[in-house]
Amino acid sequence: MKKTLKMFQSYLEQQLEFGEEEMLLAGGSKSERLALLKKRVEECTLCPLCQTRKKVVFGEGSPDSTVAFIGEAPGREENEQGRPFVGSAGQLLDKAIEAIGWRREDVYIANILKCRPPNNRVPRESEIAACFGYLREQLSIIGPSIVVLLGAVATQSILRVHSPMYKVRGTVFTHSGLKSIPTYHPAALLRNPDLKSYFWKDLQLVKGMHQEARPVE
Repeated sequence: MKKTLKMFQSYLEQQLEFGEEEMLLAGGSKSERLALLKKRVEECTLCPLCQTRKKVVFGEGSPDSTVAFIGEAPGREENEQGRPFVGSAGQLLDKAIEAIGWRREDVYIANILKCRPPNNRVPRESEIAACFGYLREQLSIIGPSIVVLLGAVATQSILRVHSPMYKVRGTVFTHSGLKSIPTYHPAALLRNPDLKSYFWKDLQLVKGMHQEARPVE
């Protein structure tokens, strides 16, 4: 816990040192503000993952999207390309997004961690603490109304819910003005295809909520 608090304190000190808060609040388009934040993340040395990463994986998609998909951390392919969800799990996510009538470019996709943990191990609490402020800034800039949490790490980190995924998936949580829906990580579907039907139901729920929230023209 002390190490986690120290990481968070280092993040705040770094933000103040570079005037990031002032830049992000100074105006400009969402794209410009995200670009400033991305530059800051690319220079980040708050945790040891900066020593082993090849590329920072910031996030991508529409800065005006009302739906954001958040995973846990980049994998091997993401570390090589600097883009989120581009490996096998990402291809499955793309197909699922297209199946409900959207394109990858229509939503925003990111991870809690911006650097790959060695050998794809589970992110450590201190690493999550180091990166969490960046994710919070991303979501603050984009302003989605629905956040889809992909997997246990994303769910536990954002909602502080530690129940098994089969108990919380498909449940709508409201926090900080956002509606969050946990579901299985696409990588879990590759390991266990029986989970695909639950994942599909959760995405249909997201689609339905999105349609209900759209203003009447």
